[in-house]
Amino acid sequence: MLFNSIDFTIFLPIVFIIYWLIPEKNLKTQNLLIVISSFVFYGWWDWRFLFLIVFSILVDYSIGRRLQKEEKTSKRKLLLWTSIAVNIGFLGFFKYYNFFVENFVHAFSFFGHPIQSNTLNIILPVGISFYTFQTLSYTIDVYKKKLNPTKDFIAFSAFVSFFPQLVAGPIERATSLLPQFKKSDHLIV
Repeated sequence: MLFNSIDFTIFLPIVFIIYWLIPEKNLKTQNLLIVISSFVFYGWWDWRFLFLIVFSILVDYSIGRRLQKEEKTSKRKLLLWTSIAVNIGFLGFFKYYNFFVENFVHAFSFFGHPIQSNTLNIILPVGISFYTFQTLSYTIDVYKKKLNPTKDFIAFSAFVSFFPQLVAGPIERATSLLPQFKKSDHLIV
């Protein structure tokens, strides 16, 4: 769903009205609406990519919680590097796999050794860079103890998948955006 489409012109007012009809004291329900709306928005183009964002949310939420409990520096580093490897691995695969394969094939052809190319028909998931770096910023801030990990999975999911900035940015630090999902007087949409 593009911001300049008819679909979005209908979608946004519906979400906005429903959001403000939910009583302010029911913050969890407001955040759940944001998560569901964000998943609908993100999955509008291709619902299969929802698995990537959900997996990223699960990985970094879990790692953030484990980082809080872990005192050993070596295990904390392992957790951080696991988050980095998973997130950058997905991003690198979807963005750069074909680029590197094609250049590798071209390099061998240049030296007179043509090899068979095994590129894939990979479609770049919309917004993968934004939510990848957003979840990484959370994990890094928790690792550096600049931020306590949230216990609220729904608020964390809203932070990662927040549809108004999901596909166009900016990349928000967890220390600035995540607390807004925990306030009853927040004005998000």
